[in-house]
This record gives sequence, C-alpha cells and structure tokens, in this order.
Amino acid sequence: MQVRVPLAKRMEVLGTETAFAVGAEAADLASKGVKVYPFHLGDLDMLTPKHIREAATQAMNEGKTGYCPNAGITPLREALAEDVGGARGLSLDGGNVSVQPGGKPVIGKFIMAFMDPGDEVLYPNPGFPIYESMIGFHGGKPKPYGFIETENGFALDFESIERQITPATKLFIYNNYHNPTSAASDDAEMKRLAELCVKHDLIVLSDESYFDILFDGQAKSIVSLPGMFERTVILYTFSKKFAMTGWRLGAAVGPENLVSVISRFNVNDESCTAQFIQWAGIAALKGPLDEYQKMMSTLRERRDVAVEILDSMNGIHVAKPQSTFYLFPNVTEAMGHLGTKTVEEFRKKVLDETGVSFTTRNHFGSPLEGENQSYIRLAYSGIGVEDIREGLGRMKELLDR
Repeated sequence: MQVRVPLAKRMEVLGTETAFAVGAEAADLASKGVKVYPFHLGDLDMLTPKHIREAATQAMNEGKTGYCPNAGITPLREALAEDVGGARGLSLDGGNVSVQPGGKPVIGKFIMAFMDPGDEVLYPNPGFPIYESMIGFHGGKPKPYGFIETENGFALDFESIERQITPATKLFIYNNYHNPTSAASDDAEMKRLAELCVKHDLIVLSDESYFDILFDGQAKSIVSLPGMFERTVILYTFSKKFAMTGWRLGAAVGPENLVSVISRFNVNDESCTAQFIQWAGIAALKGPLDEYQKMMSTLRERRDVAVEILDSMNGIHVAKPQSTFYLFPNVTEAMGHLGTKTVEEFRKKVLDETGVSFTTRNHFGSPLEGENQSYIRLAYSGIGVEDIREGLGRMKELLDR
C-alpha cells in the first residue's frame, strides 16, 4: 500500500527543464517509425577527445577513485586558474577555483550562498530555466529581464533591468553567449552592465558555459572590467568545449572569499567531484585542441546551412549568431501561415507533419509583459548537416504550402 507523504512546500516552486519533455515526445514519435530531426536538446553528438578518455581510464587504473579535497584536486584547480585567468586577463591561482560536478551546481550553490529569503535576483528571460527554479526554491524573488531583437540578434533590455532594481535587489545573473538567443554583448553593452552592477552593489553570477563556443572574434568576460572581478563568480563548464556533457565537470571561479563559500557546499552536498574525472579535466585543459577546433568547424558548417534554409522559409527570419550552437528564429508570421494561434501549436504541428523537433521561447521562461513576437530554438549541436538539410527542407515545404 502506498503511503501518502506530504511534500515540503518549497517543492511547489521547483521548476524543471521542459526541453527534456520535448525530447520524450520526439522519442515517442520515433518509436512509431517516424524519422525525427532532433533540434530540441543542446547536447553534442561528438565523441569526447581520445586523450581525455584515456586520462580518465589511466587515473582509474592508478587507483584515483577515492575521496579527494572537497574543492578539487590541486593540479586541476591550478590548471583552471591558468586557463580561465589567461583568457580573461586575470592572475588567478588554485584558491580562486572550486571544482564542481558540472556547471549546473554552481547556480544553486551561488544562490544559496549569497541570497537570503526575500532577496530579489535579476535573471535573463528567456534563459536557462534552472535560474528561476533555484531562486524560487530557496525563497528569493525572481525578477526576469528580457532582450530586444535587433538586425544582428538580441541585446539586453536595459530599460527592463533598471526598472526592476530596488533596495532589495542583491544578485544579478548574466549569461553572455546566451542560451537560448545566442546573444553576445558588445563592449559598450558589457561596460554599461558592469557600471550598473557596481553602482547598485550587485553580486554577479557570470554563466560562461559558452565562452569558448565563439565562431569569430575574441571571447570576453565581464570580470575583466573595473570593479567586477571582486563581485563575480564565473560558472565554468567542460561540457561544451570538450564535448563532455555527460562527464559532469565544471567549476566556480572567482575571488577566494566568494569561492571558498561555494566549496563549503561541496562538503555538504557531494563531498567531492569524482577524482578520475578531474584528471580527465586536466588532460582536456593541457592537451591538444585539434578536436575542439574540428568541432567548431563542424558547428560552423551546421550553423551556416541551418541559417540559410531558415531564412528562406515563408514567415521566418533569423540572424546568424557568432556564439553558442543555438538559433532563435522569429516565427510570428509563419505561425499565421500555418493557422496556429500559439507557438506551442506551431511546434506540435511542425513536429507531427515533418518530424522536426525543437523547443520554443516558452521553454525558457514565461513570456514577459508586452512580448508580442514568437520564437523557437533550434540546437544544431546534435544533428548532422545532411539531416539539417533534410529536416529543415521538410519544414520549408510545409511553410511554403
């Protein structure tokens, strides 16, 4: 007999990643013999480079399978300090790094460490849904800020940001090279945001998951600007650059007084990140970048093909992003062509009639007041060029009809 166990009240506000639900729907369709074109989940279909896999195997064979320091093994912390600091013009050491079992834990630990119940937290919407989930779960007040569509992509909506800052606003979550819009701040935008955070004494989580997924130019971090390093925790992850999504390896990087607090949660939560995986992380940072460069070339080709086809579709327009592996096309007119009233109806109709599976703007937070345009997100990280051509070709035929 099943016993009814009442859940804690806070479970009522714990969110999820609804992209996984879309994946389950696509898998169900595929089980019925329908070919599905998986643009829905931002996973990579590329093998983790061989030297990284071999480093993990070697570490296991050498017995590096037990407990290790809570904040991470010293060689990895030092390697991360050198890599992250060098790319951002900072002088860091191992004390500035707390190794994590993935990038996602940094979000929850940051919020638990620096937010009291009732504090306000500004976060991007659309954005990674776990931001809002963790803020609400731990008793904070989520304050979403949006983006403005431009000819070149998306820009921060500073009017929305500034309007919402109050004496109770404590934290700011910033995801440059942004999921899902692929927005990348130019120098002026980043400088303006940094000045705002300093002015209002905000503690910042800089989610830099896609820092290295940049097709042109030099990646930039807000921590490099005056007054920002001392108030910012960087979310670093191995998942994207090294095709290590399932390895669950990341880090919190920042001033030692902030990072040491993050490490206290390591003691209470997971004790430590698997030691042999940390040794694989060292190999990733120290080893050759041939596979990374090959991956970026592959992603560039996929992006270019997808953008060309999408931009030729009836009622769809999309800018060519310079970062991440996502496209965020505007489908407002296309919805009308298909006779769909909501973006969710549009998504389901396209999936049912073409097999093309993608998420929508609504999977990344509830639409903000005044939004009147509709968007979908397509991830091209896990689908080859031929299937991109075939799947989006079917979608184009549907819209052209």
